[in-house]
Amino acid sequence: MAFAAASALALSACGPSATPQGSEGAGELSSEPVTLTMTWWGNDTRQANTQKIIDAFEKAHPNINIEPSYSDWAGYWDKLATETAANNTPDIIQMDALYLSTYADRGALLDLSSLGDALNTSDLPQAAVDSGKVGDSLYAVSAGLTAYSLVANTSIFQQAGVELPDDKTWTWKDFAEITKKISDSGAGKYYGASAYGFEDGALRMWARQNGDQLFDKDGKVVIKQETVKSWWDELKKLTETGSVAPASTTIEKQSGGLSESLSATNQAALGFWWNGQLTALSKASGQDLKLLRVPESSGGKYWYKPSMFWSASSRTQHKAEAALFLDFLVNSQEAADIQLTERGVPANEKIRTAITPKLSETDKAVVAFLDDLSGDVGEAEPVTPPGGSAIEALLKKYTEQVLFDQVSTDKAAEGFIKDLSSEIQN
Repeated sequence: MAFAAASALALSACGPSATPQGSEGAGELSSEPVTLTMTWWGNDTRQANTQKIIDAFEKAHPNINIEPSYSDWAGYWDKLATETAANNTPDIIQMDALYLSTYADRGALLDLSSLGDALNTSDLPQAAVDSGKVGDSLYAVSAGLTAYSLVANTSIFQQAGVELPDDKTWTWKDFAEITKKISDSGAGKYYGASAYGFEDGALRMWARQNGDQLFDKDGKVVIKQETVKSWWDELKKLTETGSVAPASTTIEKQSGGLSESLSATNQAALGFWWNGQLTALSKASGQDLKLLRVPESSGGKYWYKPSMFWSASSRTQHKAEAALFLDFLVNSQEAADIQLTERGVPANEKIRTAITPKLSETDKAVVAFLDDLSGDVGEAEPVTPPGGSAIEALLKKYTEQVLFDQVSTDKAAEGFIKDLSSEIQN
């Protein structure tokens, strides 16, 4: 939260917003040498893959040089905010949904719809395209997609003598009954499920199931207090009946990240995760894990969450070359063969089909889950407004208080909405 605040402060120091680029298209490619700066966050694997993609692009376009820069997540946003405040934003930017509107609202990002045919989005689902919009302008194109899910440990289900549910028809009542049976069987060695409540995916899903949403398109917090209250009511009930792990275990495991989670340590039959996390969880647990839909999620309740985006600077001096490189990143078979699913499941459906035979069995399951959801995906979630990156810290705060009976679910819901609204207004 501290670095988010620092980034916001740095952005507030930006000069006047950049002049809109209009809709004249990307323009003509230069025959002279061109250098594009590019920035991303990630680990050594991503760095190596991205450099291979850059090399392939430069080989195909010898007059274009890509100058790379990368760092870890926290340092990335501080650096990008500083560069943007100095009107020195890199030409090509790896972007996240938490910060998209912040940079778009400051005029730092190019409206990608102004690129015309130079950036092809026709092979991307419309819901995926819309996720990169702020207002009516397209400021980002998805580098990969993910969706909210439950990760099931089939070994624990077998030990408990419980069958996997039909995840296209099951209800929250079914979830409570199944997880209670498993917890009773485990007698403290394993639980039916780990708790939700520490990130926004579960709350957004609950809101969509109840005809509600977290933010509106104007960036206001519009979720009803009753919706948030009922979400925590359900968690309290699941905890008190033993369907999910006890509060003390939940908080202890939550602080350890994915590798220390109940799912990774084979102590929960079900866990709430984004489907793209299946591979890491499978490696950590050493078990056969299966992706399931969240209860009561059919009929447009699902949405595509971009694992990350690609954006371009509104101040780029090489619009045509930036468009060419963005199109290569999103639509090139050559780039996809290098990257596979490292940045998420490709949004380009033709590319996704082409790389699937090359994937591990676990990654194939990640792709299959996303493909199977296509008929139940509704409208994109409105983009997180500036200040909205505080949401997970606020959820953690109030979920802990609810689980330890330090505040009622009604007061927690009221406080959460008030605090989140305050963060956005500031």
